[in-house]
Amino acid sequence: MAHGGGGKAMRDLIDDVFVSAFDNDLLSTMEDQARFNLSDLALHGDRLAMTTDSYVVHPLRFPGGDIGKLAVCGTINDLAVGGAKPLYLSCAVIIEEGLEVDTLREIARSMAQTARLAGVSIVTGDTKVVDRGACDKLFINTTGIGVIREGLNLGADRVRPGDAILVNGLLGDHGAAILNARGELMLSTPIESDCAALHKLVDTLLAAAPGTRFIRDATRGGIATVLNEVAEASQVGILIHEDRTPLRQEMRGFCEILGLDPLYLANEGKIACAVPQNEADAALTAMRNHPLGRDSAIIGQATDGRPGRVVMQTVFGGRRIVDMIMGEQLPRIC
Repeated sequence: MAHGGGGKAMRDLIDDVFVSAFDNDLLSTMEDQARFNLSDLALHGDRLAMTTDSYVVHPLRFPGGDIGKLAVCGTINDLAVGGAKPLYLSCAVIIEEGLEVDTLREIARSMAQTARLAGVSIVTGDTKVVDRGACDKLFINTTGIGVIREGLNLGADRVRPGDAILVNGLLGDHGAAILNARGELMLSTPIESDCAALHKLVDTLLAAAPGTRFIRDATRGGIATVLNEVAEASQVGILIHEDRTPLRQEMRGFCEILGLDPLYLANEGKIACAVPQNEADAALTAMRNHPLGRDSAIIGQATDGRPGRVVMQTVFGGRRIVDMIMGEQLPRIC
């Protein structure tokens, strides 16, 4: 508990674990805030974007990532899907008394490595320690700041009938990886989380399809939730095709066994986007040429029928409504 008390023990922990891992000029001043030159920000665009998210995943480590990588990628992606260039992150941690310092160091190093590879700096933060049992080992909050390039406007309310709906690859891997990491599935073929920073993929998409109207990362609630939000905001219908929706065979199998719908499983490295029909092929080609989009697919289109509804054309020839999920299929997945 002394590590959260504000004294020497806390300062030593911060220096040892976080400052050493996140080291950069903006952080090294150790003020209560990070300070930026507005002229430097303005070089990237004409509007600031800001987002924040908290991560409470269990377990802390899972195939393909850990809570630290998840926190950095998730916040970068929330900026990127708005068309922003991610620049700076904060990192606030709530630590349960008794967590091993080596585990904390490992998570901090993972965050630092992920941020460096993405070209983003972690520039400020906060540390709290709570009594044993008051949280589950470690919770992380990250806030991100980015800059939106001039003339770019993306939004859930901008989709129009005829627009193509694309995703950048296999869906549901993160939700399946977390479930399997808890020892609840015992899959013979392990599935890794798709956790990844997607801002460079988004740049590739926007360069190939400058008329792109909407992008969203399909995290909690999966692709189904994202498409329902779009249909509601734009008052369009959305028709997707089951046979065009990219899923692993293993995913289909265990979803059938457990009674889960893969459309609602979480992703941490997948986007859904709406692109004008005349730019759809260019967008698909560009995404497939990017390492994080090799399995991209056009899964459907926006329509002028059934405004606010998402409908799936099934492999059996019928259609079913894909509604907003009530409750949650899997708890604590991000």
